[in-house]
Amino acid sequence: MKEMISFPKDFWWGSAWSAEQAEGRGTTGKAETVWEHWFKEEPNRFYNRIDSSVTTNHINHYKEDIQLMKETGHNSFRLSISWARMFPEGGTGKVNPKAIEFYRNLLTEMNENGIRPFVNLYHFDMPFALQERGGWESREVVDAYVNYATTCFKELGDLVYHWFTFNEPLGPILGSYLEGFHYPALVDFKRGAQAAFYTILAHALAIQSFKKLQLNSKIGVILNLSPTYPRSQQPADIKAAEIVDALYTRSFLDPMVKGTFPEKLVELLKEYDQMPVYEAADLTVIQQNTAQILGLNYYEPRRVKARLTAINPEGPFLPEWFYESYDMPGKRMNIYRGWEIYEKGIYDLCVDIRDNYDNIEAFISENGMGVADEERFMDEKGQVIDDYRINYIKDHLAYVHKAISEGCNIKGYHLWTFIDCWSWINAYKNRYGLVSLNLENQKRTIKKSGEFYKEMSHNNGFEYDTHRLV
Repeated sequence: MKEMISFPKDFWWGSAWSAEQAEGRGTTGKAETVWEHWFKEEPNRFYNRIDSSVTTNHINHYKEDIQLMKETGHNSFRLSISWARMFPEGGTGKVNPKAIEFYRNLLTEMNENGIRPFVNLYHFDMPFALQERGGWESREVVDAYVNYATTCFKELGDLVYHWFTFNEPLGPILGSYLEGFHYPALVDFKRGAQAAFYTILAHALAIQSFKKLQLNSKIGVILNLSPTYPRSQQPADIKAAEIVDALYTRSFLDPMVKGTFPEKLVELLKEYDQMPVYEAADLTVIQQNTAQILGLNYYEPRRVKARLTAINPEGPFLPEWFYESYDMPGKRMNIYRGWEIYEKGIYDLCVDIRDNYDNIEAFISENGMGVADEERFMDEKGQVIDDYRINYIKDHLAYVHKAISEGCNIKGYHLWTFIDCWSWINAYKNRYGLVSLNLENQKRTIKKSGEFYKEMSHNNGFEYDTHRLV
C-alpha cells in the first residue's frame, strides 16, 4: 500500500552539471582545457568522436535553460565555473571580464527566478597550460587554483548560495594516474598520491581564503562515495574491504571533512613507499580548514573480496594488489553504464556520514541513471517516456527519506543531470537528463521524468510503497 513520503521544509530540489559538459566554448575567450587538448591528440578516445566545443551550448541558452529549470521543479542548481574561461591565458594572468559578465548574468538570472546557485570551482577541467606545468602534482598549480578561487569569491560571492571547492576529486586521480580515463592517462600511483595530496591542500587553502572574505554563503566539497561491502564476513574479505574503503572513500573524506588522514591509509602508503611530499605546515592548514557542507554523489556500491591470485611484484603498484572486485550473483544492473543499482547504498552512506563525520550538513549532490538510445522510448510527440528514471529516483529518495527520519542531516537532492550533457570520453553515449537534447538543432524537450520532478518538488514528496524498504 502506498503512502505519501514528505521531505523537510525548504528541501533542495535540483540537479547538477559542469562547465565543460554544458557551456560550450562560446566567444568570451577561454584557455584550452585538458579535454580539448586530448580530443585533438586522440579523438578516437571519445565516443563517436564528439568533443566539448558545443555540448548543450548553455552559454548562449542560459535564459531558456533557467526557465526549463523552473518548469522541472528546481529551487536550486549546481553548476561549475570554468577556470579556463575565467583565466583565458592558461589559468593564470589577468581575469577575463567577459567571463565575469557571463557568470554574473547567469547567477543573477537564477536568483531572480527563485533558483539557488550552488557553485563548484573545479570539475575535472584543468587548463592545459597548467597541466603542462605539473597539474595537481605541482605546488605552483595549487597557488594558481587558490588565486582563481579567491577571484571567484570576490567577483561572484554576492550571488552564490553555496560554494564547493571540488567535485569528485578522486576521479582525476583514478583517471589520470591509474585507470586511463582522464588525460594524461598514466600508470603511476605515487604521482597520483602527490596529486591527491595537493588537491586536498588546495581545498583547504581555498577555504582559508573564503573565510577571510566573510561571505554569507557556506563552502564545502562534493565527493563520490560508494559504500564498500565485503563478499563475506571471512577475515580476508573484511580486510580487503577495509583497505578499499581507506583508498577510495576515506582518502578524501577524512582530510576534507575532518582535517586528518586515515591511519590505515598512511600506514599502507609508507609500507609500499608511496607517500607524497609535503611540509608540516600543510597538515596544519588542512586540519584548520575543513568543509562546512558536504555533497554526496552516489551511483553504485563497491563490492570486494580477498585476492585469489598472486600479484606480480615487478608490476606497477595499484590498489588491486589488495582486493578483487566481487561480482555478486543476482545484483540489479544498469546495463548501459555497467553499474549496479543498489538503492540501500545511499542510506548506508548517509548513516556513515551521520555516525562518523559529526552529522555534517550534507545533501545528495549527484544520483542518476544513464541510458543509451533513449529515442526508443519517445512517444509520437517526441517526448521520452522514461518511467525507468522516475522509478530510480523514487527508489533512492525513499532511502534518503528513511535516513532523514533517523537523524541524518540531509538537506536536499540533486539529480545528475538537468539537460542531457556531454559526458567526457563517453560523450553522449548515455543520457541522464530530465530534459532531452537534440544534438543537431539544440532543441530541448522535457522528458516524463522532468514532469514528475516538478510534481515531486511542488508536493515536496511523492507516493511510495514503503514496505519495499529493507
